[in-house]
Amino acid sequence: MKNFIVLIVLMSCVTAGLKAQNRIKMENQQVDIAAITDIVENYYFKGIYEGDEMLLGSIFHPGTLVFGDVKGQPYFKTIDLYLDGVKNRQSPKDSGKPFKGEILNIKIVNSIAIAEISVKMYDFNYLDFLSFHRIDGQWIIVNKMLTDVSK
Repeated sequence: MKNFIVLIVLMSCVTAGLKAQNRIKMENQQVDIAAITDIVENYYFKGIYEGDEMLLGSIFHPGTLVFGDVKGQPYFKTIDLYLDGVKNRQSPKDSGKPFKGEILNIKIVNSIAIAEISVKMYDFNYLDFLSFHRIDGQWIIVNKMLTDVSK
């Protein structure tokens, strides 16, 4: 009987420990989702909208590559070429044309994450997949893939 009671107590402790770990993981994931959301909304969307290549560049790893297609044509740039394009084009803000950025989904696994993003500007309707990596406690974009889903 004593062994049975000890077993029950141990199982209760293990179950309580697992519940606490799951709660901590969920809380950490909510913090990470909030951090990525902040990056996308206050740096990515704002940088694209305003044409602010410095703000936009601050959230990309220097080795980031940008791949995809625009109007059915293959698209590839280094992050430096991409940011130069942002700098040298008329921004959506300056054009007075509508701009809408929306986070569709964020998926986090350990120190990596994917954010699925919709960006509507000019005659484009981009679907972006931003790959993030947490480096030294900070989330940073390490890859950008995009496609124009305009009809």
